[in-house]
Amino acid sequence: MDRGNNGNRVKLILCWSAAALVAMAQSNTITEVRFQVEGGNKVRPGESMAVQSQVYGDAVDKDGNRKAGRLRETATFQAPASGFISKPFRWQGSDNGDFVSTASGMFASIMQSMTAKFVSKDSVLYTAPSQPGKYQLQAKAGSVTGTVEIEVTNDAPSRVPAEKHNFEKKPDDNRYRKLAEYYAPFIAQETWWQPKADVPTRFDYDGDWDGDNNWENLDQGTSQAYGYYAGVETSTHWFLHYNFFHPRDYSDNCVVGTCHENDNEGIILTVRKDGTEYGRLEVMETLAHNNVYSYTNLDALKKGAHDIDGKIDLYEGRRPIIFIEAGGHGILGSSGKASTFNAARMEFNDKGTGMTFVYKGVAERAANGVARNVGYDLLPIEESWWARAGKGDFAKMFDAAYVYQPYGNRPRGNGNFLGSFLGRKYGANKAKPFWGWHDERTRRGKVLNTGQWALDPAYAVSKNLTWPANLPVDLNYSYNPYLGFMGDAAPAAPVVNPTPTAIDAAANAAASVAGSLAGSGSGGAAAALPPEQGSCEIQVTVDAVLDIQISAAEGMGIQVLSGGPERDVTTTCNATNLPQEGTLKLFEVRKAAGRGTVELTTRPDYANSYRATIRVTDTKGGADRYKVAIRWSVN
Repeated sequence: MDRGNNGNRVKLILCWSAAALVAMAQSNTITEVRFQVEGGNKVRPGESMAVQSQVYGDAVDKDGNRKAGRLRETATFQAPASGFISKPFRWQGSDNGDFVSTASGMFASIMQSMTAKFVSKDSVLYTAPSQPGKYQLQAKAGSVTGTVEIEVTNDAPSRVPAEKHNFEKKPDDNRYRKLAEYYAPFIAQETWWQPKADVPTRFDYDGDWDGDNNWENLDQGTSQAYGYYAGVETSTHWFLHYNFFHPRDYSDNCVVGTCHENDNEGIILTVRKDGTEYGRLEVMETLAHNNVYSYTNLDALKKGAHDIDGKIDLYEGRRPIIFIEAGGHGILGSSGKASTFNAARMEFNDKGTGMTFVYKGVAERAANGVARNVGYDLLPIEESWWARAGKGDFAKMFDAAYVYQPYGNRPRGNGNFLGSFLGRKYGANKAKPFWGWHDERTRRGKVLNTGQWALDPAYAVSKNLTWPANLPVDLNYSYNPYLGFMGDAAPAAPVVNPTPTAIDAAANAAASVAGSLAGSGSGGAAAALPPEQGSCEIQVTVDAVLDIQISAAEGMGIQVLSGGPERDVTTTCNATNLPQEGTLKLFEVRKAAGRGTVELTTRPDYANSYRATIRVTDTKGGADRYKVAIRWSVN
C-alpha cells in the first residue's frame, strides 16, 4: 500500500539505466535468443512456470575488442497461440550472468548494474492451456526470434504447493450485510509473477491472527477469495466500505519502500437513501497507494478537493467494476487510466494476465492466475478487525498507535487508534486497516487528516466533490461505531430529505414551552428561558447551500456544501452548547430572515451525542442574509 519516499531516486536510476541500455544496444549484434525455464519444460494443464529470455550476440568490450557472448539486452515475449503470459518481470531464479562486459570506468559499471536491476525485465509467467500438448513460446530481440517448446502434460509434477488451511462459512448478522451483498463489486484482479499473492483473501488466511508471519506463510495459507466490508450511515446516505486484503505487497525488485508484508486497499460507495430497499449508488471512491480517486455517473456532481476520475462501470446493473493492480494492489475504477481491464469486453487487454472475482457468498479458489468469475465471500470488519483492534490477545495483529485529529471540527470518537497491521518484512507496518488510511492530496491541503477519508466518509465525500442543493449530504451519523455512534439495535429505516416538521412533530406535541423567539426580520434576540431551556440566534450571509452544525461537545461550526464561503457570522445564545445529558423534549428551528429555506436535517439526541445539523439553502443568484432562531428544552 505505502510506496515510501524514494520515488525520485528510483526514477533517476531508471532514466540513466535506460540511456545506458540504448547506448549498449547501438553497438551490439544480436545472433540468438535462448531460454531458461523454471523447473524444466514440462507443466501440468492450467499451471504456471517462469520463463526467462537470454539474448546472445557480440559486442565491443571495455577494451575496444569485439567479443561474443550474452548481451544485456532484453527480448520481448510474443503473445502465445495457446496459454497466457504475464507482464514481464526481472528473473527471480539463479542466473550466473556471464555477460559481455562493455563497461568502462566505475560510473559506467554502476549504470550497467542498475540497468540489470531496474530495467531488464527479461521474464514472464507462462500459464499453460487446459488441453495437453506441445506449445511454442517465442521472444524477439531486434530482428532475431527465439522459440522454446513447452510440454503440457498431466504427468508433470505439480508446481502448486499444498495448502494447509480451509475456512467454512459462518453466520453473519451485521446490519449492513444485505446492502454489502447487493453492491459487492466485480473485481478485475491483475496478476504478475506471484499470482497467489494477488488473490484477495482474509487476514487469518494462514490460520492465525499474527500479522508478522503473513509474508512467509503464503504457500501454506488458503487461496480462498474474500473481501471485507463495513457500513455507516446518516439520514441521507449509506456509506459502504469494501477492503481487499493481500498477504504480500510484492515487486520483482524489493528495494526499500517497494514491498512490504500485508496489504489492504479499498473502496467506499456513497449510496443515497431514496425510499427503496437498496437506495441509489451515487459515488465510488477508490484508494491506490495513499491516493483517492473519485468516480460517478451523476453529471450534477462536480469536482471539489478531488477531480472526477471517470464513470462507474457496472456489472449486473448494480455492482461497480473495480480494477486491482498486481503486486501493489492499488484500486481504480475500471475506467481509470491505469486499468488494464476493458469493461465493455469484460476482458483484460493483451499486456498481461488477470483473474476476475464475483460475489457468490462462497469463498472459492482460483485455479490459476487467469481464472474467471471466481466466487468470493464477504467478512464484516466490525465483528472481525474492529472487535480485535487494541485487545491484548491480538497484539500481533495491529501496531502503530496514533491520535486521530480530524479537520473541520468533526467528531473524533475516542481519538486513539492502532493505524497499521503489524508487519516487519521489507517495510514495517506499511499496510493499514481503513481507519489508518489517508489521501495525500487532502491531507497535504489540510482538508482530510489521517484516517478521516474512511472514518468520516460523509464529510469526506462532501469535500472531495461539489454537490448541488437538490442532492443534500447529511454529515451527522445515525450509525458509525468507529466514531462512537451506535444508533439503535436495528438498522435505521431509510429517511429521504427529512424536514423539521416530520422530525419534530412528536417532540413539539409533548412540550409546552414558555417564551417566544423574535419574528421574521426583526433581528431581536430570543426571549429569556428557564435554565433547563436554551436559545440561540445565528446570523450568516449565505451564497448557495451550507450546514450549520451544533454539537454538545464541540459548539458551532459551518460547512459550505456549494457556492461561496459563509460571511459575517454572528451568534447570540443564552447557552453555549446543546445539553450533553438528559432527554431533549424540544428542539425547534425557525427562519427569522432570509429568502430561501431553513430546515433541520438532523435532530440532536442521545444516540448522536446531541449533534444537530441545520441546512440553509439559497437558490437565487447572489447571496442573502439569514437569521436562524433555535430553542430547546431538556428534561
